[in-house]
Amino acid sequence: MKREYFRWHSHTLDRDMELLVFGHAGAKVLVFPTRDGRFWEYEDLGIVNSVADKLEAGQLQLFCVDGVAGETLYGNGVRPQDRARRFTAFEDYILEEVLPLMDRLNPHDCVIAQGCSLGAFQAANLVFRHPHRFRKLVAFSGRYDLTLKVEAFGDLFDGHYDDDVYFHTPSHFLPGLMCEWRLEHLRKIDMIFTIGDEDPFLDNNNRLSHTLNEKGVAHRMHVWHGRAHRGSAWRKMAPLYI
Repeated sequence: MKREYFRWHSHTLDRDMELLVFGHAGAKVLVFPTRDGRFWEYEDLGIVNSVADKLEAGQLQLFCVDGVAGETLYGNGVRPQDRARRFTAFEDYILEEVLPLMDRLNPHDCVIAQGCSLGAFQAANLVFRHPHRFRKLVAFSGRYDLTLKVEAFGDLFDGHYDDDVYFHTPSHFLPGLMCEWRLEHLRKIDMIFTIGDEDPFLDNNNRLSHTLNEKGVAHRMHVWHGRAHRGSAWRKMAPLYI
């Protein structure tokens, strides 16, 4: 299978950024890593290999971006409002630098956003905010309210709340979304969510599903046995849903 490495200095983030591309053609999959993951995570976890048949057949092409969670959502020692602003800058990097690169390398009109754990949040948040840029969303084991306190998981913004936090929290902004243009685009997207029946964010996923139903946004929610928040589960999910 074709494998390419890219690195350049991002003008948006003012730092070097890296990514890996797997495959040569087909629907373009924008892949976000987990909290501590890097751009090579999907390869290390065996998820790339789990969809190798589709990559070699030219059905899919994966664009695995680097994570900057330590500078954004998990930036210990950084003020929460600065974390939120840096996360917005990361979104701008994806929109202004990564998606254009994907278009230059591959003219296919289908763009899929995909991720696991924190990557699922990033993929879903981007699609909900910019639905006209995507045709499909595939989110594994996600948490869609980063202010939610469950088990050992705390509020990633330490109680701080402003417009940046609100508009980067799907569980908060989607219920109040009234823009018909945005809703119409969301209704055209093929959306797939997976979550384990023992995952602490099962209720959060169910609430998101309820909100999407209220907005007339079709989607599929697949509940897996156990916590299902690990590479072995994601390797099984990837060929089924991506």
